[in-house]
Amino acid sequence: MHLRRFQQFLYQEYAVGVLLIIAAALAMFAANSPLAGLYDLFLQTPVRFAVGPLDIHKPMLLWINDGLMAIFFLLIGLEVKYEVMKGDLSTPAQIALPGFAAVGGMVIPALIYAALNFTDPAALKGWAIPAATDIAFAVGVLALLGKRVPPALKIFLLALAILDDLGAIIIIALFYTSDLSITSMILGSIFVGMLAIMNRMGVTKTTPYLIIGALLWICVLKSGVHATLAGVILALTIPLDLRDSRGRSPLKKLQHQLHGKVNYFILPIFAFANAGLELSPEQVATLADPIPLGIMLGLFVGKQLGVFSFCWLAIKTGIAKMPTDTNWIQLYGLAMLCGIGFTMSLFIGSLAFENDPQFLSTDRIGILAGSFLSAVVGYLVLFKAGGKKQAS
Repeated sequence: MHLRRFQQFLYQEYAVGVLLIIAAALAMFAANSPLAGLYDLFLQTPVRFAVGPLDIHKPMLLWINDGLMAIFFLLIGLEVKYEVMKGDLSTPAQIALPGFAAVGGMVIPALIYAALNFTDPAALKGWAIPAATDIAFAVGVLALLGKRVPPALKIFLLALAILDDLGAIIIIALFYTSDLSITSMILGSIFVGMLAIMNRMGVTKTTPYLIIGALLWICVLKSGVHATLAGVILALTIPLDLRDSRGRSPLKKLQHQLHGKVNYFILPIFAFANAGLELSPEQVATLADPIPLGIMLGLFVGKQLGVFSFCWLAIKTGIAKMPTDTNWIQLYGLAMLCGIGFTMSLFIGSLAFENDPQFLSTDRIGILAGSFLSAVVGYLVLFKAGGKKQAS
């Protein structure tokens, strides 16, 4: 009986959000207890992979952020491809409202952060941290509200989050790339060509794609472009319309295989590895500093302002329509939930301040504060708005 209840819990939408909260809480406990030394030792444990001239030597933290998160971005890429080709983003009418919301939700938070940090070039590298939305947490909060939230609002959030993730991918590719290795990029291009040829030849087994994708990941890692982008490139080459010998779409099959691994293993490990923050009085006091303040205000104020105002503009001009059975207060509450940055914000922060480790702890307190405020206030607004009739 207890096993059945646990299995049902794992398949509920808010389970991922709960697991991320637990992982983050464990990280905070470890960082603020006698276990702090062991926690740091785990993150800094060197892990080496060497075959002939190939030698990859990184601490555990970077294997998690560069390796495991590449699998997360592979899943994101698969979802983006499916939604654009077959799903909720396949027509201009479907993409209009979440598209406007995603743009507003990235631009306004980034401007708020930049306004508070424009005099410090090192701090300004974190401008994209508050531009991200954590889909697992946001959908988890919606699930807790049950029938008080119309189904169309959930679909809108999923579409918005997919476009938000796509925007994050573009930002990482354009702005968080270090010195480039031409040799690695040439080798990576050859592997991309091989993936494209397999797609054109109608290869439906996913194993060859994953093997070439692993080699592509190594090339991208060595090239100076962030390694997680290899996951996105691989996803775009996985066939959707073809069928294997069992009548299954390779893309849908791989998507199904990755969901559990990403949601219940990779994301909690990432949260545990990146959310550990020592909460001393001095650390809490830094919340008023430009970096954490810019992140907190970007997430809590900028996200709701950007998402809601751009939605209002799109609906009032007739470019898009209000989601079915949804009122303006509910749309505003959902805009607040988009301020839950957590996973993606932590990830972008690790890239932005990779060479400025003194900023890594200060950005975390801003991410946690902004995400917490967005989650709590967004939930309260949506709870109160539930059942109200749609406003015109």
